[in-house]
Amino acid sequence: MESVIVAIDGPSGTGKSSTSKAVAAELGLSYLDTGAQYRAITWWMITNGIDTSDPVAIASAAEKPVIESGTDPLAPTISVDGTDASGPIRTQEVTSKVSAVSAVPEVRARMTDLQRSVAAAAEKGIVVEGRDIGTTVLPDADLKVFLTASAEARAARRSGELKGKEASGLDATREALIKRDAADSSRKTSPLAKAGDAVEVDTTDLTLSQVIECVVTLVEEKRAAR
Repeated sequence: MESVIVAIDGPSGTGKSSTSKAVAAELGLSYLDTGAQYRAITWWMITNGIDTSDPVAIASAAEKPVIESGTDPLAPTISVDGTDASGPIRTQEVTSKVSAVSAVPEVRARMTDLQRSVAAAAEKGIVVEGRDIGTTVLPDADLKVFLTASAEARAARRSGELKGKEASGLDATREALIKRDAADSSRKTSPLAKAGDAVEVDTTDLTLSQVIECVVTLVEEKRAAR
């Protein structure tokens, strides 16, 4: 099967991760969660006492951590300086600070280089999910998909994910998502945006299996056309 690169972008709570992992697994492709990489460098900054409200401090430290991503869609991994970071990067503290760290140009340049190298090393192809994959990281991707959903649907999904961990009320979750959308969409460097040639899929009223089926079909159509 010919190698294929799939870029899946969109805001939080649209089903990006679940869809991307499932599509990669079904089609025998590698998988990369770029958001986990930004969370990883944010966690490293917090752990090492870097002031995450100071862009200059963040920029000067951006090259220091060694971040490695395992690309098996059935068991993706993320490590920082050789330490498994899959749990620590999901804390509320990291969530609250990742947008600020991600907005620093030096951080984005570092992560973009890393993401491109991972994609280039995927012999059978890869599904890469994030917020600027189709526009900045992999503008020549074979297929670009932009997932959307209503703020209400996204908040309900995210509250379900957080249940039993650090769950907040539905309204608070919705407000947090809207705030992050605004931060990610308005940053000067590589903002969250839909690529001009991306296929938009509104997941508000779709089940996860329907979204997965839709994206798999889009990939297969792209392969057939080539």
